[in-house]
Amino acid sequence: MVSLKRIYAIVGFAVAIGILGVIAFTTWYTVDESEQAVIVTFGKVDSTVTESGLHFKFPWPVQKVEKLSKETFSLTFGYTEENGEIKEFPNETKMITGDENIVLADLVVQWKITDPAKYLYNAENPRDILYDATSASLRSIIGSSKIDDALTSGKAEIEAEVWELLTALMEKYDIGISVLTVKLQDVELPNKEVRKAFTDVTDARETMNTKINEAKKYQNKRLNEAEGEKDAIISKAQGEKEARIQKAIGDVAVFNELYNAYKANPRITRQRLVLETLEQVLPNAEIYIMNDDGNTLKYFPIRPLESQKSKAESEGSEKNER
Repeated sequence: MVSLKRIYAIVGFAVAIGILGVIAFTTWYTVDESEQAVIVTFGKVDSTVTESGLHFKFPWPVQKVEKLSKETFSLTFGYTEENGEIKEFPNETKMITGDENIVLADLVVQWKITDPAKYLYNAENPRDILYDATSASLRSIIGSSKIDDALTSGKAEIEAEVWELLTALMEKYDIGISVLTVKLQDVELPNKEVRKAFTDVTDARETMNTKINEAKKYQNKRLNEAEGEKDAIISKAQGEKEARIQKAIGDVAVFNELYNAYKANPRITRQRLVLETLEQVLPNAEIYIMNDDGNTLKYFPIRPLESQKSKAESEGSEKNER
């Protein structure tokens, strides 16, 4: 009897120690900086913990902790990469473009868990849902795009449209996943012959665009030169116009002075005009004036007198300088 009591006591003590151990080890937990945790109370989500450090909770089985990573995950569609080796799945990446051409397209999706509770309990396998949604989004956008856009300059636009559609699907499914970026890795044609033909067409198009750009550059150069010549001609014409206007104004002023002088003394003015006209028409001729009685009187040569006067003035100025 004593031995049974002792056995019961030992068993009870061991059970108590076990319970205390469970309580001691399940009332606290740590969360790393790269982790986030969900507290579950009797099978129901109670709270989400995103702060790192030591935390306390009710012991098991009242509460338990589910930890998830905060890091950014990569989902590869159309291929896998393990230990530096790439394995492709062409059947998954084969799709038809909007202009009924077949292409092979694969991409990488960067995503994060932004709602741990929904990620754990709103879907059985969120990664598979994300993969299927990625496939559906890519096929939908490629199916409405032209092959030229998918293979050349339209990749950025396709990536943006796939991201928008995939983000909308993740919000609709409500599985706690946020899509960060979508990046097309390769978009190519299914065989070498088709790829070569398309490359030739692309090269021809690039050559055409180069020639067009060169022609536009030459056109712009010639237009600029023509504009410069036009401006120069207009400027020269405006200068000549202004010069002629000023000359006309000067001629009018001279004419008015002559007219006023003529009104004051018509005879002398008339003679003066005749002499000045003769000097202009016959610059080297010597002028003689005949009297009314038939005798001739040699007119004093004006030009030699002017030369002598100019010479005397120049000598006088040289003396003053000395």
